Amino acid sequence: MAAKKNALGRGLGALITEEAPRRENGPSGHNEIKLSLIEANPFQPRTRFEEESLKELADSIRELGIIQPVIIRHTTEGKFQLIAGERRFRAAGMVGMETIPAYIRTADDHELLELALVENIQREDLDAIEIGISYQRLIDECDLTQESLSERVGKKRSTIANYIRLLKLPAEIQLGIKHRQISMGHARSIININDPAIQLDLYHKIINNDLSVRKVEEIVRKFNAPKPDNKRESETARPESEDYGSLQNHLAGFFGTEVEFKRNVRGKGKIVIPFDSNDELERIVGLLDKMNT
Repeated sequence: MAAKKNALGRGLGALITEEAPRRENGPSGHNEIKLSLIEANPFQPRTRFEEESLKELADSIRELGIIQPVIIRHTTEGKFQLIAGERRFRAAGMVGMETIPAYIRTADDHELLELALVENIQREDLDAIEIGISYQRLIDECDLTQESLSERVGKKRSTIANYIRLLKLPAEIQLGIKHRQISMGHARSIININDPAIQLDLYHKIINNDLSVRKVEEIVRKFNAPKPDNKRESETARPESEDYGSLQNHLAGFFGTEVEFKRNVRGKGKIVIPFDSNDELERIVGLLDKMNT
């Protein structure tokens, strides 16, 4: 069992063994199995199958047949259970196929769960919440750490952590991610706010105002910025004159970004020119260089 676990990052074939003897019913050694003898994988983590996507796959199968066999295991005598390929299995039923090409493998319930979860993660059309749930289930139910999971699925530990963190968001936001109302980038910014009420408020602003990921990152950065002590601020704050306001607007227009003036009661202070990336920093430095020429 331990040896099989170490192979998890190398694809489904490395995790399961073939049943022996294998029936050589086709040129590639797969079997033709009646659909009526196959039941769905009870450990299938995927809960939603897009009808339109299934219809497209069914049309392709009707035209070209099934190119990649499904993977199944024996259960009771003469019955089988899917290990991988449920979309192909469902689409084959939609086009009225009576049999489906299949490889028969050996896997216990624990391995079956791992295989279903790993195949699920490797799909490209999953939403971020489905991926996060699959990662969390692999950790919880297969007794893995984020580090060992990273090795098994070939993903960076930070990537896995980011998906799992999404599961801490309020249910409404998770639903919005599943329905593609906001992107993974939006969600990763929202999660950096600890208050669920403020998270929801920002989520609604993103949808209502079509906010970009960069704008949301800016909002979250400002929200999490250290707040000045009210008493100290009242002692050191100095009202801005119209001249300062005009100068601030002028500099903001020149640099193409927000410019901040910070002064104390004695008039000393600094000008802050924020930037969001190395490219933006280089652009600002280039403008400063031109001023010196």
